Amino acid sequence: MNTVSDIGSAASGLASSSCPTSWRASKRVLRAWNIEDLRRIAKRRLPRAVFDFFDGAAEDEITLRANRAAFERVRIAPRTLTGVDRIDTSTSILGARSSLPIAVGPTGGIGFGWPFADVGVARAAAAAGIPYALSTMATASIERIAREAGGRLWFQAYIFRQRDMTMGLIERAKAFGYEALMVTVDVPVGGKRERDFRNDFAIRFRFTPRNVLDFATRPLWVLSVLRYGMPVLENVVGLAPEAKSIAEIASSVGQFWDADFDWDGLKAMRDRWPGKMLVKGVLRADDAERLASIGVNAVVVSNHGGRQLDGAVAGLDALPPIARAVKGRMSVLVDGGVRRGVDAIKAVALGAEGVMLGRATLYGACAAGEAGATRAIEILRDELVRSMQLSGVRSISEIGPELLSQ
Repeated sequence: MNTVSDIGSAASGLASSSCPTSWRASKRVLRAWNIEDLRRIAKRRLPRAVFDFFDGAAEDEITLRANRAAFERVRIAPRTLTGVDRIDTSTSILGARSSLPIAVGPTGGIGFGWPFADVGVARAAAAAGIPYALSTMATASIERIAREAGGRLWFQAYIFRQRDMTMGLIERAKAFGYEALMVTVDVPVGGKRERDFRNDFAIRFRFTPRNVLDFATRPLWVLSVLRYGMPVLENVVGLAPEAKSIAEIASSVGQFWDADFDWDGLKAMRDRWPGKMLVKGVLRADDAERLASIGVNAVVVSNHGGRQLDGAVAGLDALPPIARAVKGRMSVLVDGGVRRGVDAIKAVALGAEGVMLGRATLYGACAAGEAGATRAIEILRDELVRSMQLSGVRSISEIGPELLSQ
């Protein structure tokens, strides 16, 4: 299995990166001082349809906004005179060391924002000493990420109606040493993302006057596509061999998702996977308790970034009762709305081992590939250290509920 301690020794043996670099873009992101700056850079670079696909959420985007608002409501009551010259941000996530209370979550299709952005994000995570989860719907394969990134790798699986499709992907992840399997359970069907409709970015994709004009406003993005080609969903391309385009592949694969996947199916998958398992998309304490009882090692408290059920509870609001219900029996992570280093402190104080990033590193990758993803993690690390010092805590282990204002 790949672990953080392997990174230094394995780095020299990694294949060269498929993710291209740009001197101009790399220099530009050094002037980004927060995640919102990276978001603005990405927005300027991408066609509206592509940016909105990443940035948007379902229906009225109530849950998207609620995720951020939940972090903003939490207040810290800082300690003083604690001697905070030296800060230790390392912690344990899923039973192994992480240099930060942060993991990078799965984000599908990000190669549309920057060629082989998945590789760039994975390499940035490995260099930072934090876990990285590869999406089933990534534009880089299980094998490519293992060869070119290394580090602590987790594989995120969607469930297809034909279970042998899912198990085939899982077997590939096992063969290439992925540390953990993450099963996403909150997408029996896709959410209604209306920005995509308005931008004519619907699958099956078709060229319309609206989106052709949209693409024409971003000639550098178009040149990048012409140079490197349209991204391919490498993990699933073989699942729809009759498809003639990437849109048809995505559409065909979507038809195979299993809305009937249930507890029995998950238990069978737990029995077949020999390593650690996380389940992502849980918002209820009773579900988390049941997962612990069948041997799941971790739960990711998540509403899929607001991209599925609009009106779902914010992940941070759902975290405390889940953390209390499974305390000592499984790891707990939370995602949705993480934009500042202090957010990690708030999540840990409420019972999580750490936070999982989605759009934060995605914005960075869309702005400058690996350099942008690296910059996103650097920003969050700097903010975390500063916030720990200002909160009067010297290590992650010192963060608890007593640090929060009641």
